[in-house]
Amino acid sequence: MAQQYESLEEIRKNFKINWRRSPIEPARLRELTARSDIQGFLQTVGFLLVLAATAAATWLFFDHRMWVGFAVALFCHGTVASFLGSGAHELSHGTVFKTRWLNTFFLYFLALISWVNPRDFKLSHTYHHLYTLHPRADGEVVLPTTPSLFVLHWLQLLTLNIVGGKGEPYSFPIAQNVWAMVRLAVTGRQSREWQKALYEGHAEELRRSANWARGVVLFNAAVIAVTIVFRVWPLALIVTLAPFTANWLRYFVYLPMHTGLKDNVEDFRLCARSITLDPISHFLYWRMNWHIEHHMFAAVPCYHLRRLHKAVAADMPKPRTLLGSWVEMRKIWKQQKADPEYQFETPLPKPRDLKGRDKALEAAMGDLAPRMLDE
Repeated sequence: MAQQYESLEEIRKNFKINWRRSPIEPARLRELTARSDIQGFLQTVGFLLVLAATAAATWLFFDHRMWVGFAVALFCHGTVASFLGSGAHELSHGTVFKTRWLNTFFLYFLALISWVNPRDFKLSHTYHHLYTLHPRADGEVVLPTTPSLFVLHWLQLLTLNIVGGKGEPYSFPIAQNVWAMVRLAVTGRQSREWQKALYEGHAEELRRSANWARGVVLFNAAVIAVTIVFRVWPLALIVTLAPFTANWLRYFVYLPMHTGLKDNVEDFRLCARSITLDPISHFLYWRMNWHIEHHMFAAVPCYHLRRLHKAVAADMPKPRTLLGSWVEMRKIWKQQKADPEYQFETPLPKPRDLKGRDKALEAAMGDLAPRMLDE
């Protein structure tokens, strides 16, 4: 049964969380929140160049009928394209580039080619940051989630992700997400309870969300039409279907961020998890593996998160490895199946404090929160 949500306007008025944040010198935090167009280009254009390279390889191998190479290239392309949503996430915060219009331009470009609705996402993600894992006000990530190793789910994650897995918020399956986008485009109404709650009382914003959905549907319909009419068969594979292809790595690194941790707490160290990654996954995931740090100081650009981690490491739990986080999640999941009331308690260092803090800067979320929430 779908969860029914309270009025989010009333929640914003009456439900305040005093988040516990690690002590950091205000001057150091200001340095780390500084945005850079150069570093923004290195991350964003670098990512898009990798995506373009895998797309070109896929096309080239198909054109030369080299089917093994084609399959490998398409697998690599899908693996990279799966992380388009990570870029849209960072650009939604408006922290990647110092020049604001660059954040907006690349946000809408990445959202267009990844079946992401940036209006829905920015609105939802604002609540996710304000009320992380408080189910009454955070419908973006709702526990419990299952760290699935089910063979049919993983078969999809390694090929084409049609229906995803049950209770899997990071599956991003074709059937569910494309249908939701098409339905919004056709009816102008949201089909999911969380999105309905987000737009309650905001009819004009819902109209803009629906217009974006129409643009995405028309864009992909045009891609498919060109593919068929001109018989350029790789085109739909490397554009329209790419975000749903070879989702294995994204699922593997996304899931540990909150799965198995505590809800209804006021300490990001207990409801988020930071993990270490290899350099390739670290780059593709837009450095979001430093997830506690991102939630704690959301105005810090992704390319400064590793430095932020070092600045507050003494007050943080030790980062898990990717494999270690999965072992931990599976153990928690098994224990919660036996005892549904069980919640994992992340070991924490002794508390530290610092006088002269800049609490407004610490709580900032970049440019994430839509203006409609201030109206």
